Amino acid sequence: MNAEPTTEDDADAMGRDGDTVEDEIDAAASAVGSVWPVHSFVTANPLSGFEDRPFDEAVSRASELLGGRGYPRAETFRAALDEGRIDPDLLDAELTDRGCDGDPEAVLERLENAEETAESSGSGDAEATDSDAERVDRVLTKWLSAFLDEGQAEWSMPNREAGFYDAFRSVAAYDDEIPNTGLVADLPASPTTAIESALEPYPRDRWEAVFESQFAALPGWTGLLKRRADDGGAWQSAHPITPTGYLAARLALADAFGVDLAPPEGSDGPAVDPSDEIADAFLSAWEATYRDGLVERVAAESEARDGGTEAREGDEARADGGASERPDAQLVFCIDTRSEVIRRHVEATGDYETHGYAGFFGVPMEYTGYDASVSVDACPPIVDPQHRVSEVPAEDDARASRDRWADLREAAGEVVETLRSNPATAFSFVEGAGSGYGLALAARTLVPGRVRDLLDGADDAVPADHEFCEPGVHEHDDSGEGLPTGLTRDERVEYAATAFELMGWEAFGRLVVFTGHAAETANNPYDSSLDCGACAGNPGGPNARALAAICNDPEVKAGLRECGIDVPDDTVFLAAEHNTTTDEIELYDGDVPESHAADLERLRADLDAARGRAAAERTGQEAEESAVRETERRAGDWAETRPEWGLAGNAGFVVGPRELTSGLDLDGRAFLHSYDWATDPDGDALEAILAGPMVVTQWINAQYYFSTVDNAAYGSGSKVTHNPVGNVGVYQGNGGDLMTGLPIQSVKAAAGEPYHQPLRLSTVVHAPVDRVTEVLADNEAVTGLLDNDWLSLTVVDPTRDHRAFEYEEELTWTPAPEAAEAHAEPRTAPAAADD
Repeated sequence: MNAEPTTEDDADAMGRDGDTVEDEIDAAASAVGSVWPVHSFVTANPLSGFEDRPFDEAVSRASELLGGRGYPRAETFRAALDEGRIDPDLLDAELTDRGCDGDPEAVLERLENAEETAESSGSGDAEATDSDAERVDRVLTKWLSAFLDEGQAEWSMPNREAGFYDAFRSVAAYDDEIPNTGLVADLPASPTTAIESALEPYPRDRWEAVFESQFAALPGWTGLLKRRADDGGAWQSAHPITPTGYLAARLALADAFGVDLAPPEGSDGPAVDPSDEIADAFLSAWEATYRDGLVERVAAESEARDGGTEAREGDEARADGGASERPDAQLVFCIDTRSEVIRRHVEATGDYETHGYAGFFGVPMEYTGYDASVSVDACPPIVDPQHRVSEVPAEDDARASRDRWADLREAAGEVVETLRSNPATAFSFVEGAGSGYGLALAARTLVPGRVRDLLDGADDAVPADHEFCEPGVHEHDDSGEGLPTGLTRDERVEYAATAFELMGWEAFGRLVVFTGHAAETANNPYDSSLDCGACAGNPGGPNARALAAICNDPEVKAGLRECGIDVPDDTVFLAAEHNTTTDEIELYDGDVPESHAADLERLRADLDAARGRAAAERTGQEAEESAVRETERRAGDWAETRPEWGLAGNAGFVVGPRELTSGLDLDGRAFLHSYDWATDPDGDALEAILAGPMVVTQWINAQYYFSTVDNAAYGSGSKVTHNPVGNVGVYQGNGGDLMTGLPIQSVKAAAGEPYHQPLRLSTVVHAPVDRVTEVLADNEAVTGLLDNDWLSLTVVDPTRDHRAFEYEEELTWTPAPEAAEAHAEPRTAPAAADD
């Protein structure tokens, strides 16, 4: 993380361990999780800065620093126990393991009493809040919202191009809310000098603790500026802000308002609360109950599919090139939990294979739509874009029609915006347009489904990008600044080969469909949170089109054959996009030859049938037609706070052949990644999955977990009172900190009734346990997440009679049938799987 340049000699600002002020600032800022702008919302663990600690220690430290709960409430555990979601025997073992005496109800009462005591103590602290510190926050958030605005404000903050600290220096003297005293009256040119001056009265060895507490005071804004500084995108280039500059302004304000900056003594190592141990026992038992059920089902399918030793020989035969009968079509979906539902219904309509692959389809690109003014990163946050891919239009009638509509809309939009926002015309505009706006508001409120139909009809008249454009993946140009445009032939072959190798493909049908996904909602600041997380909160259709264009390339098909992947000449690749709100799957079939027309027509009809069944399952309605209309109403209703559930309910991640789960109803709770151990002798594909998609799913799972456990601290509160600011986030009310997580409507069915079950991710891998161990040994970061209990890992080993092994710690395993017995004994170093 880059700090703002300073004119001071860093040697004069060295800590006791030789760290500079900038080093300590970066270390302190890591305690606050990154926050993405709401227009490209990315689900991430809000406690990511604590992942190097065991989970129980991390939530305790985060509670002290950020004020949030780390475990579900007693009432949540009681409901799960009453509903049979927690196995009593597993719970008894977990409680005994922690020395908790008494029956579950008595233990829950102790937990409730501890919660009431903590809340009463916290309410007293709230009454004693330092009003001067609140003034600092109020002034600072006012200028942060003005500086970090991404195109929403009509009048922007002056001098933004100079960076936040310099811009703040230029306006501080004119802000009547800021006392013209102390440091703020004559701010140094260097932010580092300002920081040192503000902290001069405090011991040098406590400065990092001061930095940490100051960053934690506004974790929403801090997380956003951290993300922007790390990304270095267009807004950051035009208007730079860094943690150092932010901290300098904050400490100057604290000095002006006379705020005591000394952090509490002993805040670096909080003791784990005894009530947290009780909560951890209930949580672990709840997770084990879910995990055991999932593992049992996968292991049973593994044994049934492979038939013991004979099946292992069959796997080896398939690895040597044996091919099965070709399916009618193969559809590759994102591993997203919402895909699990539609995949079941697609497979039930005909002879179709479905596969799971990360929704950016392995192409790490920066994407620009045909008439888009900005580019977006269409890949996971843990992956840096490697290519610039733009839509390449064809010279035809569709393009001309699109241009005419675009020109009209842009001209009309500029006129309306000018009239609405200009002080000289705003009142007359409201009077003149008020009746029309009133009718539109009434229609959207009373008949949202019909309004959606009308808007869809208007949209159909405007050609979409895929109707007259091709993704620019073929023309490679690395001569300019920044990312290279397009891809080389070798890169195209590599991305195609990687996709099929990771999924363990051996045979190809006549149609192969890469299916991205996106949501459809109205009046929703958090709409991007429902789009593809693997595409950084953007629709996945462009990525699907990019990989389809790559795979259709004759040069790529020839390159794949050189890699041992034989794609038949009659295989056609196409893209599609799954609307997760309505379950409609739109095929981008403009380039499909006439020879495949019958295949395409049958596929389209079957996808419509699958849509109806999936909609009926999700809405709980028996009639498929009315279920589809209900999903369309939700998509078009601008008063609908819950257009869809997103990834709520996520709890599992299964890595293995689709045959292991195709006959199972996993209730839309599991991420599914296709993988065949028999085609991956070196474990390279498995390593890519565990170090990539598994880490991303853990982020998603953690975001849903903490947004459910403490929505006030780690979520974003009710949508009803959201106030969008600067096109970067939302307030609750008219100011303050940015909300950082998911809205309460995304995780709760009603007040006090969680819909999402707050469980840490349970990963199940179908592969030899020795191979998994080798992969983990080479990935310290992944192993650290497992050792610190941020997620669990169970391996179903097809080479050991399909037995399951649970990861314990430090690359050791416990055979699953012995796991319950192991919980009844004091936890010691577990035996390795080979023992």
